[in-house]
Amino acid sequence: MAERRLNIGVDAMGGDFAPEAVVLGAIEAAGVLPTDVRLTLVGDEAAIREIMSRQGAASDLFDVVHTTEVITMSDHPAQAFAKKPDSSLTVGFGLLKAGRIDGFASAGNTGAMLVGSMYTVKAIEGIIRPTISSQIPTLGGGAALVLDVGLNVDCKPDVLDQYGMLGSIYAEKVLGIENPRVALLNIGEEREKGNLATKAAYELMEGTSRYNFVGNVEGKHIFTGEVADVVVCDGFVGNIVLKQAESMYDIARELGMDMNNDFFRGLNYEHVGGTPVLGVNAAVTVGHGRSTPLAIRNMIMQTERAVRSRFVELIKEILS
Repeated sequence: MAERRLNIGVDAMGGDFAPEAVVLGAIEAAGVLPTDVRLTLVGDEAAIREIMSRQGAASDLFDVVHTTEVITMSDHPAQAFAKKPDSSLTVGFGLLKAGRIDGFASAGNTGAMLVGSMYTVKAIEGIIRPTISSQIPTLGGGAALVLDVGLNVDCKPDVLDQYGMLGSIYAEKVLGIENPRVALLNIGEEREKGNLATKAAYELMEGTSRYNFVGNVEGKHIFTGEVADVVVCDGFVGNIVLKQAESMYDIARELGMDMNNDFFRGLNYEHVGGTPVLGVNAAVTVGHGRSTPLAIRNMIMQTERAVRSRFVELIKEILS
């Protein structure tokens, strides 16, 4: 019996430049993905195939699931899911829930992606709150995984402790970092620093055997990579960190600085690809709304790595 191929679903209608950028990015990804990976594009089939034809792509390069509706960036996430059952995003999550695809990626409405994650594939049993994470480049050429970066703006200590576990597993199994160092983002390195939530979280994280906790770190340590590989914080703080990091790239480019180095490339969202949703029962990746073909390509590649790593199964094994 032939080995089952991995199938990654892509929302062809998600993003500011969809479907053009999505289809072009998927064509690029198909050229570099392993041969055991198949892509399924979900969206307006006529538009998808017109772009494929224009690019000279083989008609059987992708599986295409036709849909007639689109959840826009301005739609209310929860309401759109109910009111637009034939949207590319809603149908994509349906395919994921049914097991017809192994992972799903979209640069569309972030809120709707999170609603889809919670109400279709759902949180893994034992996970208090799923999280979204992002890679921040470090001066040594690597990256620090920061979580949460915007999903949960208020987090209790046990949630932050669980983020440490999720981040550690993702850093090791998907990013390839052996025994990743996990730190708590704080206003000082001393254990007594911080607000009530971070002080209590420190006590939980210090006593864990589930990951390699190295203590508190300050904001300056995120970019050096000398102290931690995974940085834990609530979504309010993490989103500020992420947006500040992204702005550094735009500022440096405006100033005419030399962008031909690993650090500045890492600040460019196009090279990161997307933000994984950690703690749900499938590999889900949320891309930037203004994703270019390069960003779409890397979003797809990131999703494929997450599926292949068995990240979800590993979390379930640990929690059981």
